[in-house]
Amino acid sequence: MKLSIIIPVFNERETIEQVIAAVKQTPYDKEIIVVDDGSTDGTQQVLAEYKNDPQIRVLIQPTNRGKGAALRRGIATAEGDVIIIQDADLEYTPEDYPTLLKPIEDGRADVVYGSRFQGGPGRVLYFRHMLGNRFLTFLSNLLTDLNLTDMETCYKVFRRSIIQGLVLESDRFGFEPEVTAKLARVPGIVIYEVPISYHGRTYDQGKKITWKDGVSAVWAIFRYNVLP
Repeated sequence: MKLSIIIPVFNERETIEQVIAAVKQTPYDKEIIVVDDGSTDGTQQVLAEYKNDPQIRVLIQPTNRGKGAALRRGIATAEGDVIIIQDADLEYTPEDYPTLLKPIEDGRADVVYGSRFQGGPGRVLYFRHMLGNRFLTFLSNLLTDLNLTDMETCYKVFRRSIIQGLVLESDRFGFEPEVTAKLARVPGIVIYEVPISYHGRTYDQGKKITWKDGVSAVWAIFRYNVLP
């Protein structure tokens, strides 16, 4: 089973090398697709150092279009049997790949979500962020009739044939509710959720998501579940 690990990146010069190193150490047949989303902090210069690495493909978005746009580009070019989404900010660790992949390897699942709320170790941080995540997941579940605990998680794993078969539109963080809504409508699909660890960052450490992204997520949940 070959993995395609897609890493969307925007202004992560301080962490991108560590993330790539951690992903490379995972014991899988894999391709690593890094999609730079118009970084302006020197990230692209760091990524240029990987141009001769046969395991890594670097794609450059000329302007900042958002995480969803970067993921769409990476997904379209992926060639592995299974696709994993990996953030570039060290909040999620590739040490969780075996847990994420096991339901697919065992033939029990087509899609796996890694949940930050199923009992894995995690840094204690923002209470309001936790409430926001739980609210968005509740709203999404209400409309999809899924029973996820963490719809907004970065760690989503897909059989490539399934994710490439979806028509995705969101440019920014609306990717999470959109892909969830569209997966819920795929006939016969089996979705699993497994506990993962989470090492959250503070805003001083570079965390980017804000309340505005939460409002956009609410709109995306209604748009992709209710509107035609």
